[in-house]
Amino acid sequence: MLSAEHRAIVKATVPLLESGGEALITHFYEMLIRENPEVRPYFNQANQASGSQQRALANGVLMYARHIDQLDQLGGLVSTIVNKHVALNILPEHYPIVGGCLLRSIREVLGAEIATDAVIEAWAAAYGQLADILIGQEEKMYTEKEQAPGGWRGLRSFRVARKVRESDEIVSFYLRPNDGGELLAFRPGQYIGIRLVIDGEEVRRNYSLSALSDGHEYRISVKREPHGKVSNYLHDHVNENDTVELLTPAGEFTLEDHEKPLVLISGGVGITPTLAMLDAALASKRPVHFIHSARHGGVHAFRDAIDARAERHPQLKRFYMYEQARDGYAPAHGIGYLDQAKLNEWLPKTRDVDAYFLGPIGFMKAMKRNLKALGVPESQTRYEFFGPASALE
Repeated sequence: MLSAEHRAIVKATVPLLESGGEALITHFYEMLIRENPEVRPYFNQANQASGSQQRALANGVLMYARHIDQLDQLGGLVSTIVNKHVALNILPEHYPIVGGCLLRSIREVLGAEIATDAVIEAWAAAYGQLADILIGQEEKMYTEKEQAPGGWRGLRSFRVARKVRESDEIVSFYLRPNDGGELLAFRPGQYIGIRLVIDGEEVRRNYSLSALSDGHEYRISVKREPHGKVSNYLHDHVNENDTVELLTPAGEFTLEDHEKPLVLISGGVGITPTLAMLDAALASKRPVHFIHSARHGGVHAFRDAIDARAERHPQLKRFYMYEQARDGYAPAHGIGYLDQAKLNEWLPKTRDVDAYFLGPIGFMKAMKRNLKALGVPESQTRYEFFGPASALE
């Protein structure tokens, strides 16, 4: 039970988290993986190596500590965590493992003089409260997905029906259930968890669903990352008629049903969730401005598909920005970086729009800043991160 005294102690640790939270979380992750190898598949080791996983968790812990007595102020943090957990199939039995390592890390990093028995007790109660909230909401989501038409719980076996090269870096996988049953519907913008075994080691990753839900198959479109263990394996070793295991779709970066003009802005592989959003919007006759930035034409996936849609749907305006021109590919509408001036030129005349953007962190920071400067209300802009969430300020 989290008491008023516990809350006061947790809030008093906020300055320590602000100055040393990342070091604490780094220690925690190392301990967690070292002593509990069974949880390794749930963590992307590339994100661990870059520190992005640690920074994201440190920020989440800090937000929770700040608002321990006003949990409604956490905004979408809880929902984001729940969706990520459901896409990886995090279960109640995982929480005591994480909690034990977190409390030990607090003691070992801060030292016994600071991390007194009272501090550990307070954080144990705080973690217990958060775990109960997450477990409850996750179970609700698991149950809803299991009971929905075409739904399931846990892993489900799928066959690669088609494998299609979309660009120099991106390949699409069309996945159909081996049991021949119908498929759970998903909202445009959501992602799905995939489980693979690579060199005897289990791994789990989330990939955006890059085509509208049709009840028969799912499509993911995967960029080959230079040192990506899973993306390279998918590109090189997973072929048509091979089997993979999927978890249910999840995610809260989804298209809202409005009549306002829709602006979809993507950089690189960030295009993938916007494709389902685009088709959903076109079906509703909603005006759409589709803006995509790529390094060059060779890595621009789905250009032909977008161009074909523009020919059929006059309400779709599309604009492409390439960092550099390349011979042999169709020209872009602009060369260089997607800056404020070019964005101003390509946005609808009205700024009363719904804007969704996704791409590399630097790209997203620029889009957030530029959209605000151009008068698009912040309440009408939405974004999501591939991997751990980060701040765009």
